[in-house]
Formats: sequence, structure tokens, C-alpha cells
Amino acid sequence: QVQLVESGGGSVQTGGSLRLACSASGRSITRYILAWFRQAPGKEREFVSRIMWNGETTYYADFVEGRFAISRDNDKNSVYLQMDSLKPEDTAVYYCAAVAMVRVGVEAHEYLYWGQGTQVTVSS
Repeated sequence: QVQLVESGGGSVQTGGSLRLACSASGRSITRYILAWFRQAPGKEREFVSRIMWNGETTYYADFVEGRFAISRDNDKNSVYLQMDSLKPEDTAVYYCAAVAMVRVGVEAHEYLYWGQGTQVTVSS
């Protein structure tokens, strides 16, 4: 079992920045694909970004538009999401997710482990 705990959420104004962190426990996530998803009120959970075990291969949803950067520190069993140039439409609960697969897509059901989420609110 892998337990994931997110932190770093908060309230910022348009154009502001936040850095989300997700710490894993239970086992090493070195060989896991790690991802961030988000869910806004009344909407389905949507993919934001993922990073492969090597820390070099990343993938982002189109709406990110170069504003976010995912990274991982396998020594700290953690994954991060640096979010810059935040917009009101980025307001959501952000979740980190993990799966021990060679490859994975962008659907939530493909990920096995989930954190409890951290709220991000961007005001105009």
C-alpha cells in the first residue's frame, strides 16, 4: 500500500503561484508513475500532469499552457507541482496519484493510489 498526502494548497490572486507537494509513505515510489489531477465543484476529476519514474519524461494537459511544472524527488518519496500564472479557472481540489505501471494514460481510473486532495483557490 502507498499512502499519499498533499500539501501546499491555498488562496492566491490571479497571476499568483503555488507549489504543491505530495509525500508518499508505505513503500518507495521510485518505480511509480506519479500524477496530479484536479476536480472543480460540479465537474469531473481531470488530468493535470504526470511524471515517469526517471523524473525526465513529463506530460501536461493542454490547459496548463506552460504554466505548471511537475517534478519528483525519489530520495524524499515526493512529487511536486509548481503552478505559476494561476487563473480563476484553476480553482479546484488538487490530488496526487500513483500507479506502478510501465505506461499509463490520463484517465483517473488508471491510477491506483490517491491522496486526500488540497484546495487551490484563485481569485480575480
